[in-house]
Amino acid sequence: MLRLSKKVDYALIAMKHLALREGSGSSSAREIAEQYDIPIELMAKVLQRLVRRGLLASQQGTRGGYQIARDPSGISVADVIQAVDGPLTVTACSIHTERCGQFSKCNVRDPLKKIRERIVSALATCSVSDMAADPAPNEPRVPVGT
Repeated sequence: MLRLSKKVDYALIAMKHLALREGSGSSSAREIAEQYDIPIELMAKVLQRLVRRGLLASQQGTRGGYQIARDPSGISVADVIQAVDGPLTVTACSIHTERCGQFSKCNVRDPLKKIRERIVSALATCSVSDMAADPAPNEPRVPVGT
């Protein structure tokens, strides 16, 4: 089963939250964590990974916090996943250069590589902006300029 990690879930939640607030200031790790019932320490770590990969910008101080570093339409779900968890994999051999015991006789390596490429391509077509355009029920929408 292909499943995103909890860290990726939290990163996507934070990215959508920040995209919805774009143009209306920063959000702190605490604010995001509390709004979505996410442990603050884990949210802070996820946000820092996104900063290191250039997806978010952080500002220190009393009015500091996190903002999206570039246009949300130019940040894909694949970008967020790779920033948090590294390259998307389907099998162990898709990330390890060493050969497994079945390498010489493996008949699924190439088809699985193609499946992985299709998954990454599909995730690359969905942007943070697309996610923000489809708010969840009861999700607060912050008007731009408030």
